Amino acid sequence: MYAERVLSGMRPTGRLHLGHYHGVLKNWVKLQDEYPCLFFVADWHALTTTYDEPGTIEENTREMVIDWLAAGVDPARATLFIQSRVPEHAEFHLLLSMMTPLGWLERVPTYKDQQEKLEHKDLSTYGFLGYPLLQAADILIYRANRVPVGEDQVPHIEFSREIARRFNHLYGREPDFEAKASAAVKLLGAKRAREYEELRTRFQQDGDHQARERGRVLLDEAQNLSTDDRERLFGYLEGSSKMILVEPGALLTEAAKMPGLDGHKMSKSYNNTISLRESADSVTKKIRTMQTDPARVRRTDPGEPERCPVWQFHLVYSDEGTKQWVQQGCRSAGIGCIECKHPVIDAVLKEQEPMHERAQAYIDDPTLVRSIIADGCERARKLAAETMRDVREAMGLNYT
Repeated sequence: MYAERVLSGMRPTGRLHLGHYHGVLKNWVKLQDEYPCLFFVADWHALTTTYDEPGTIEENTREMVIDWLAAGVDPARATLFIQSRVPEHAEFHLLLSMMTPLGWLERVPTYKDQQEKLEHKDLSTYGFLGYPLLQAADILIYRANRVPVGEDQVPHIEFSREIARRFNHLYGREPDFEAKASAAVKLLGAKRAREYEELRTRFQQDGDHQARERGRVLLDEAQNLSTDDRERLFGYLEGSSKMILVEPGALLTEAAKMPGLDGHKMSKSYNNTISLRESADSVTKKIRTMQTDPARVRRTDPGEPERCPVWQFHLVYSDEGTKQWVQQGCRSAGIGCIECKHPVIDAVLKEQEPMHERAQAYIDDPTLVRSIIADGCERARKLAAETMRDVREAMGLNYT
């Protein structure tokens, strides 16, 4: 079994906002302390919908990476790279496209959803149809078994799992596989070998997924197996042949709770955002002028926090004491709307202060960002090359 590894990417949309921080980046910062992580700029993915606006990608990429670093993503603990600088992604995508049924792509839930949302765009392109497969290639080429996503992205991870299963089934064969797998079973020792065979039978005959998971654990714990034998036994357990690609799992993340300035989801398209590196004066002005409960026409009018977008910010930033102060003061008209906003302003500025400090070095010296990305791309290419070596061999493309 391959080592645990986390992979996640973002399209280069330019400067990020607090919604990105609370929805994605805070989780990245946490994950980099728990797993080997790869975080990449999905610039090819940007072209699936903005193929007619390529001029923005370079600047957007630079600003986005600086925001990652400002948020606390550490290049010493995570690999940061750009998708298009690892051309193995493209080769792998091409090879996977040879065995991917067209119907699989057409049934991806977001395919029609995105076409409807972006109806002003001509998305009748192969690139747009094939982007879930490119996404699968991004994941599978690093044999990443953990992909942090929200509930809405789970179908994409399941699609990647199906691609991995199909590839392993079609190309995971090797000469005398059954004999080699049987020989590898004996290396487990008599007791473990019997348990493995029982678990294998329960999974393949009865569809007992708990038996499969127990079999995986058993193989993980076996100390005297070579990498090849371990891969064979994982494949033999599941009824396929040698495992080449790892089936990724969704690492579910909480839905972003960061509202926009108008109470709706924070999004550039709604023009309701606060950028990670926005100036203190701009942040203060935006929050001070936020709309509040429309029932509070005068300072003496009582209000209802649940109807006020500012309350949504308190839910993210304020402690219980402050929340109680807001609830009581708003409903009794004991505090005014400007007073209510002060703790939010202070909390946002406090959160952003270290971001400004971290970002300044990269703003002053752009070569630092280029160096981080160059190092990350080199590390990523080494991992991708290992997978592609096995993929080419499995598909009969390793001849000279």
